[in-house]
Amino acid sequence: MFKTNEGNIDRIVRGVVGIALLAFFFINMGTTLAWIALVVGAVALFTAVTGWCGVYTLFGINTCKMKS
Repeated sequence: MFKTNEGNIDRIVRGVVGIALLAFFFINMGTTLAWIALVVGAVALFTAVTGWCGVYTLFGINTCKMKS
């Protein structure tokens, strides 16, 4: 669907950060900061799973080593 523009290390970091932010949300439910962590964590996990980042596309960044 989208052209992959994230490398493996980038995806791993986003996945770990996404999981950590979701865990933060579940530990601190009800606070504004927790809701922000939920949104940012969900976006980080989405980009980690798909390998596509919209911001990277806007700025022409590509950390993926494969040619596509």
